[in-house]
Amino acid sequence: MINADGNDLREIVRILVRNLGLLEKTEAGCCGVTLAQCHAIVEIGRVKEISLNSLAELLNLDKSTMSRTVDNLVKQNLVLREVHSENRRYIKIILTENGEEIYKGIEKNMEDYYKRVISLVPSEKREQVLDSLQILVDIVKVNKCWRERRIINNEWYEKRS
Repeated sequence: MINADGNDLREIVRILVRNLGLLEKTEAGCCGVTLAQCHAIVEIGRVKEISLNSLAELLNLDKSTMSRTVDNLVKQNLVLREVHSENRRYIKIILTENGEEIYKGIEKNMEDYYKRVISLVPSEKREQVLDSLQILVDIVKVNKCWRERRIINNEWYEKRS
């Protein structure tokens, strides 16, 4: 029996994240890229072009980590860094043909997997499951700054960038 408290939510989310992480590692590995590279390829593929800063923010990574990931993707001929035609300070990141092929493969694998997963949910509960997950995502997004706060001597301090 599930009790509706923070510990139960944490446990369910922990198990879900672990299982999805294992899935992603398996799927990314078959495309010859790391999990971090897989996430970057998917996000670039979805928007077609993006700046390094925007990609780092989207993936919740610092700029130096994102830069190393993109450098490796450039070396593998999966992405290009191009100077924007109207703003020379803006470097856009786009997929190469090889990157686009990997992106399409990842998207197809994930689409097939999640179709199978949702098909296992009773049809009358599918909308409820999706609505509940969306509520959880929205709440976590709004409260992500909570993770950057710390208690010191019984007082809250916010992490400063």
